[in-house]
Amino acid sequence: MEAATAQVLAVIFDLDGTLLDTEKATRDVLNEFLAAYGKVPDKEKEERRLGQMYRESTTGIIGDYGLPLTVEEYAEAIYPLYLKRWQKAKPLPGVKRLVKHLHRNGVPLALASNSVRRNIDHKLLKLEDWKDCFSVILGGDQVPHGKPSPDIFLEAAKRLGVNPSSCLVIEDSLVGVQGARASGAKVVAVPSLQSQRQRYSIADAILYSLLDFNPESWGLPPFEDRIQGALPIEPLFLNAQIGDAISNSLHMVTAGDCTDESIPDQISGIFFGWAELEAHGVSRAMVSIGWDLSLRPVERVTHIYFLDSCCKVTPEEPLKLLLIGYIRKLQSMVTTLS
Repeated sequence: MEAATAQVLAVIFDLDGTLLDTEKATRDVLNEFLAAYGKVPDKEKEERRLGQMYRESTTGIIGDYGLPLTVEEYAEAIYPLYLKRWQKAKPLPGVKRLVKHLHRNGVPLALASNSVRRNIDHKLLKLEDWKDCFSVILGGDQVPHGKPSPDIFLEAAKRLGVNPSSCLVIEDSLVGVQGARASGAKVVAVPSLQSQRQRYSIADAILYSLLDFNPESWGLPPFEDRIQGALPIEPLFLNAQIGDAISNSLHMVTAGDCTDESIPDQISGIFFGWAELEAHGVSRAMVSIGWDLSLRPVERVTHIYFLDSCCKVTPEEPLKLLLIGYIRKLQSMVTTLS
């Protein structure tokens, strides 16, 4: 879904799931915490909580699982678990490139998160030096109402000195998209949960990752960092296995032990790099990564094309991948072969 050309004077980013992959880093925290009370998380309930204000989310968890705790007691007990996991959160693909590009070209930037400001400050350490690109940083405890209320986006626009209608908001959660729309801003959604993509239709554009963000679509300075049509990216490592053969050089790829930890859910498209096979050595490779949205639960679909190897590979043969470049988004989930 592409946006029509529209002039944007400032950009407002969400933090969790948009700049940092904190959802993946903290995915097991609630499981670990509830296990001490003999409880198991309900996946549907937790997906609906994505992007909620901390107090709203905490109150819901205590009620849904019948925990014998007050909000304050729960927060004090679980906070150390989150603090430890936040240290493992990594910037999502395309984020650092976009933020630094906009800042370098003089575009005012704000960060607006439903997290409380204390937590934001801990997470910002993972942004290293480019956290200074944001002239405004707001937490959900600094405005009267959190998302899906528009308050935080209205306040961010005010502090940036820009009319909300001239702001572009980049969000991963549905409540964030709803709040941004209510503020009058334009919205790009990069959903954290692929199973919920159809719910984001109110956004002006829906992307799989910020690798596909085109600044010129919004009247912003275009990127000039592609090399012969390909975009260098932060290296992505994954362990996997060879799946069924589609042709002599094209194969399915099945997930290995480290794949889910290495590849963010937002990754989708055609990538290139190197593949190392246990029995056949190293080959240059092109890899398509997509999602089959027709399945429940939604499943990742990955194909690999070996550019050098003419050896016959074996299904279930261990495979190591190093992806270093991005070519383009998938035109269709059905036509990855082409």
